[in-house]
Amino acid sequence: MLRDARGIPHIYADTGGDLMRAQGYVQARDRFFEMDTRRHITAGRLAELVGEPGVETDTVIRTMGWRRVAEQELPMLQPETRRALAAYTDGVNAWIEEQGSPSSMALEYTILSLSLPEYRVEPWTSVDSLAWLKAMAWDLRGNYTGELTRAALQGRVSDTMIAELYPAYPTAEHAPILSGKDWRPGGAKGEVGAARAAEGGPAAGSPADLVVRAGRLRAGRLRAGRLVRTSGLVRSARHRGAIDAVPALLGRGDGIGSNSRVVSGDRSTTGAPLLANDPHLGVSMPGIWYQMGLHCREVSDACPIDVSGYTFAGVPGVVIGHNRDIAWGFTNLAPDVTDFYLEQITGDEYLRDGRLRPLETRTETIRVAGGPSQQVTVRSTGHGPILSDAVPSVAAAGDEVEVEGRATSDYAVSFARTALRPTTTADALLGLNTASNWDEFRAAAKDFAVPSQNLVYADTAGHIGYRAPGQVPIRKGVGDNPPGYVPAPGWDSAYDWTGFVPFDELPSSLDPPEGLVVTANQQVTASTTPFLTTEWDSGYRSQRIHDLLESDEQVSPDKMARIQLDTDNGLAPALLGPLLEVELDDPFTEDARALLRDWDGRQPAGAGEDAAAAMYFNAVWQRIVALTFNDDLPADLQASGGSQYWQAVTGLLDKPRSGWWDDRATAGVVEGRDEILRRALVDAALDLTRELGKDPATGRWDQLHRVTFRHRVLGGDTIPAPVRWLVNSGPHPVRGGSSTVDATGWDASQGFAVTSAPSMRMVVDLGDLDASRWVNQTGASGHPFSDHYDDRVDDWLAGRTHPWPSSEAAVREGTEQTLTLTPAAQ
Repeated sequence: MLRDARGIPHIYADTGGDLMRAQGYVQARDRFFEMDTRRHITAGRLAELVGEPGVETDTVIRTMGWRRVAEQELPMLQPETRRALAAYTDGVNAWIEEQGSPSSMALEYTILSLSLPEYRVEPWTSVDSLAWLKAMAWDLRGNYTGELTRAALQGRVSDTMIAELYPAYPTAEHAPILSGKDWRPGGAKGEVGAARAAEGGPAAGSPADLVVRAGRLRAGRLRAGRLVRTSGLVRSARHRGAIDAVPALLGRGDGIGSNSRVVSGDRSTTGAPLLANDPHLGVSMPGIWYQMGLHCREVSDACPIDVSGYTFAGVPGVVIGHNRDIAWGFTNLAPDVTDFYLEQITGDEYLRDGRLRPLETRTETIRVAGGPSQQVTVRSTGHGPILSDAVPSVAAAGDEVEVEGRATSDYAVSFARTALRPTTTADALLGLNTASNWDEFRAAAKDFAVPSQNLVYADTAGHIGYRAPGQVPIRKGVGDNPPGYVPAPGWDSAYDWTGFVPFDELPSSLDPPEGLVVTANQQVTASTTPFLTTEWDSGYRSQRIHDLLESDEQVSPDKMARIQLDTDNGLAPALLGPLLEVELDDPFTEDARALLRDWDGRQPAGAGEDAAAAMYFNAVWQRIVALTFNDDLPADLQASGGSQYWQAVTGLLDKPRSGWWDDRATAGVVEGRDEILRRALVDAALDLTRELGKDPATGRWDQLHRVTFRHRVLGGDTIPAPVRWLVNSGPHPVRGGSSTVDATGWDASQGFAVTSAPSMRMVVDLGDLDASRWVNQTGASGHPFSDHYDDRVDDWLAGRTHPWPSSEAAVREGTEQTLTLTPAAQ
């Protein structure tokens, strides 16, 4: 193993087995406590590590059965994948055996031993690696909070207001990933839009269309012949507690997404394709990714890997990066892959098409460090586990459902999602590592079942491409019941999934005519066939990237890197005009508003007029979100202020008397747009004065907008301050914001602190792979006393990237440490 000045390892071996063993050993050496924590979470065994606080998490994860699914996956995998997992496991266990006691493995074990003196580290297994993919799928499952929000609003606001909150994707303003020239359903050259759009109504399958159809359902008769209040159906499935109980290993919320882009050689200054990626995930210490290279000394069928990039500690191979022939990147496609079903249960049976059928049950024992074990009974129907058993608020909400005018209390809610079925995604990850051309890349992508991603591609032969893989359910719905839009009656099989969209019918493009592909979680195509989701990111980031790429005839690697740091606020052009036109009679607020008159929309770090204007604009936006939406939304579903709300407010600006502008708290008064905008301007100026103790004109955005990298176990507020000081990093001032290209996301209902951010940045030059650039979010090591624990934080904050050597000559030139690993005698 060769390690450079930043602690990044490159491993060289003669066989594939030795390469995977060495990867397991080295990752355990640098990041084992992180790996051990992850496997406890994914197995529903966190309470064994942290005690009673982990019981709720374990209950939810045991109910979903992540590890049980991983156990079913292992025998399904290709022999070479199982061999790689086994070799990786051998390497991890070789390191564990060398260490002896937990206290010699990581500082965290020493600290935890004060309360967990009996804790022992178990050997690693292949299933531990596979179970991590379940957590990855959970955090990247797509944002289905919208389903809960729409349902909770039914009966509280009009169908028109719900449709205004969920407008159709703005295809004309924000280009989808693939145009009609790039891809059409079935390869046909016919119409790609929806018929309803041509007729002047909402596009079929758009959020507005589905809201209208859901509104009809509230008073409509389901196929089962029962009158059901839809709002009650959905309230019974409000699972916010379940989401909060599960640690966000990759992050959660509106900011979880990514940017990627690839340009052809015809459009690059190098004459070869360029590919960039910066996944937006949660912030943590250590960071999510682990950089490394894996190299067979002689690439052959027996040892086919020569790859470099970003890995997950605990999983063999490279997840995102390049080999000697191709490069690839990911962004979250976030199709609708989850559904909730209302179940009628009698004793140990549930109703299904007029017949009672037996529930599947099992008992799970949760061992609790420092306390007695607890038992959990998990019940499942044909749709999936009954999640309402794991979360009391879900069970209590079932009482609100009415059937044929009668209230009932015996409804439960089952949970269907693709990631709770065994798949072969692990085959795909290793297949990407060894692919040498588009056909092999496509073959690997076919196994990428969950979580479904937008895959971008480039190769040294000059080709670029895009591929959407993944299991996407096919739903037929019934009558006016929108498929997958609201929880369905589980007793009627007409609402079941009927299969998955065939791989060949998912969008794909090789060498698109435009010579570029931009993916930033926006709509994939304008077509509603196949149905993927209505919950796209609204496309502000993607369109900004597209515009920046189009602004130059040819794009350099430096420009690809600069685009990753762009802080332009896409909401500003729509909102600034109305804000500047509102009448004010308050000189103090007028002085603050004056900051916005010449603001160019950038949100930089540091001092200056732009920084002060960005601070005030975002403070005003936070107030607009609260005044416009949060008086109507339930307390557990408050508006985050992300791109969906950008788009909603942009539409509401042309509807000054919309019900959203009215403040429910002011009885007898009906506010309009201008009154809410005026109040937001006034309140924001006062907020900033209270927060910063100074005139807003002298403030700056990064005084409010800061990021803290927190240790997952020891970084919380209940941990003693000296320990937090040692294991956390920050708070650090940052530029950017929600839905900007440099996506340092924040939640308007919680404050301005960063909740998600670019977890790494990379730019691959397919003309000279050693000229590629990369930077990680924190550091290579998970050990707080290591020089490489947080040594990349300053570079990440500043937007600096580093050379990315991958050829052996370039790697050796930058080597500072060498480690020779000798396989143990068999």
